[in-house]
Amino acid sequence: GSPPQALVDDTEDVSLDFGSEEELALRKAKIRHPLATFFHLFFRVSAIITYLFCDWFSNSFVACFVTILLLLSFDFWSVKNVTGRLLVGLRWWNQIDEDGKSHWVFEARRVPTKAASTEAEARIFWLGLIICPVIWTVFFFSTLFSLKLKWLALVIAGISLQTANLYGYIHCKLGGQKSISRATSSFFVTADAPK
Repeated sequence: GSPPQALVDDTEDVSLDFGSEEELALRKAKIRHPLATFFHLFFRVSAIITYLFCDWFSNSFVACFVTILLLLSFDFWSVKNVTGRLLVGLRWWNQIDEDGKSHWVFEARRVPTKAASTEAEARIFWLGLIICPVIWTVFFFSTLFSLKLKWLALVIAGISLQTANLYGYIHCKLGGQKSISRATSSFFVTADAPK
């Protein structure tokens, strides 16, 4: 038999990277922010369900209108100020400088932190952010064609609030300064390029 060979020289330094294993384990965790994930979906889904079934529970148009508008407002605030930061590391806001000019600020977390979101949370965030404005748009056309015009103002408020958050977070995701059309065109150009 041949003599056994050493796999690693005893004088050679071997570096162990514990950080990447820990980070990988944290990213694989399904839901790290369960309360934020719950409220990201709770207010939006509650507003939609209340809109659909409000006539069954109450004969008062004003009570239904105010309840749905409050749910939409809670959703807008929680998504803009809490769940966007926790679930995807993005935030946006408007500030007014000394001259009275309005500036929109779009931020994205550059360095992943220990409390970074997981892929499941990010997927839930983006699906909720995209699907709900589509549902409110369907409500808009159904309200318009069924001539229930008293609900039209509420549906427009739903579309406006949900689309404002969607627009803000798309801007954050794309880097804030890059226009959406440029990003879309660059996506299609790179998708058509040969690999």
